[in-house]
Amino acid sequence: MASALAAQTIDIGSQRELFVDRHLVERLTNARLELGKPVNEGVVLRMNEPWEGAFCGYFTVIHDGKRYRLYYRGVPSAGQDGRSEEVTCYAESSDGRNWTKPRLGLYTVRGTKDNNVILAGSPPFSHNFTPFLDSRPGVAASERYKAIAGTGSSGLAAFASADGIHWRKLREEPILPKGPSRYDSQNLAFWSPGEGRYVCYFRTFKDVGGKRYRWVSRTTSSDFLHWAPPEEMSFGDAPAEHLYTNQTSPYFRAPQLYISIAARFFPGRQVLNEEEAREIHVDPSYYKDISDAVLFTTRGGTRYERTFLEAFLRPGIGLENWVSRTNYPAWNVVPTGPSEMSLYVNKNYGQPTAHLERYAMRLDGFASVHAGYGGGELLTRPVRFAGEALEVNFSTSAAGSLRVEIQDLEGKAVEGYGLADARESIGDEISRIVRWKNGSTVASLAGKPVRLRFVLKDADLYSFRFRQR
Repeated sequence: MASALAAQTIDIGSQRELFVDRHLVERLTNARLELGKPVNEGVVLRMNEPWEGAFCGYFTVIHDGKRYRLYYRGVPSAGQDGRSEEVTCYAESSDGRNWTKPRLGLYTVRGTKDNNVILAGSPPFSHNFTPFLDSRPGVAASERYKAIAGTGSSGLAAFASADGIHWRKLREEPILPKGPSRYDSQNLAFWSPGEGRYVCYFRTFKDVGGKRYRWVSRTTSSDFLHWAPPEEMSFGDAPAEHLYTNQTSPYFRAPQLYISIAARFFPGRQVLNEEEAREIHVDPSYYKDISDAVLFTTRGGTRYERTFLEAFLRPGIGLENWVSRTNYPAWNVVPTGPSEMSLYVNKNYGQPTAHLERYAMRLDGFASVHAGYGGGELLTRPVRFAGEALEVNFSTSAAGSLRVEIQDLEGKAVEGYGLADARESIGDEISRIVRWKNGSTVASLAGKPVRLRFVLKDADLYSFRFRQR
């Protein structure tokens, strides 16, 4: 049996592991995986310029050193996707909390160059222009930023920029071909350090049980210009739901794990009546559907894990939150403090009050292993690690605690690392080194198959990793 388990050992090295899926979970006893609860920190940007308006959308946030960049579609009225009225707008921040719209003077829009527009007069690409910071080793400085954009009638085009503001097409022909059932959303691409290639996730449609759903497909590339045949993503046994955006991205503290905070859409599920719609001044075509946001993950390949079917973000109090195509998350979660990360959400779509809100979470706080006052346990699958100390991101009550036992493949505690040897970890920290009676070093176990037994009381465990001391 031990030899069979050794063959199933997961090599985690020194990478950080989060509890957003069951990848490392062998058994939970009186404990559960619990979805995190982002905190609404309020409005950070209002869509109040003449070239922006009620139908701004498809936001992208990029953290680049000391600067945060924000890109989004500006369009003040509803109409055909990809029309010339659409522009791509830009804002920036030094902290991810306070944002400004620089006057760039690049394009004349509505009679003025005094605007924050970085792309105009290029239909249909401003409909869903989605940039990313290219982290591929050796990428040319002139292509440090890249973007994809386009609709089904154009295919997806590739763009590049040295500074994230001045953009050019990499070639005239599309990198992904035209298709009437593709791209009708925010399509995105990034360099994956784990897969060693570019990955692109884009909108498709899928028939499930005689009903047509908004779906996600993906493709990969070694050079960003030539892409493999697309493959449809799978959600396992999860029920089919409309996913308007997918927002898949490597998590910045654990890039082997892709996080998706997606817009879940319910066409025809109406909350407001006509009088309520008039009260909030929503466009008459945009109050007969509703949406929220859900969390799912992948570690590469064509399968998403829908560990949690519940909403990650509920629409919230107020009629304005229960209209069509609002509550759409921006692409990317970014660090905004020593213990904080933020996501951004497009609110009040189709209304004069359209804006962007920031939601804050603790680092790694998408989900946790939670046990109540009575206590509970998590036992991991066999893992092989590299490092000298075990670091945990955890939180307890004043009465609570976390202890860790290291076991061999037979389920026996390794001498010196049993539960009786474990020191209690009490508190609320992003980075706490686990200790036993004889200290914190685990160097003698590095490279060997082991299991970790986490014993919790009124506590949450968000992540762990092995690291050098």
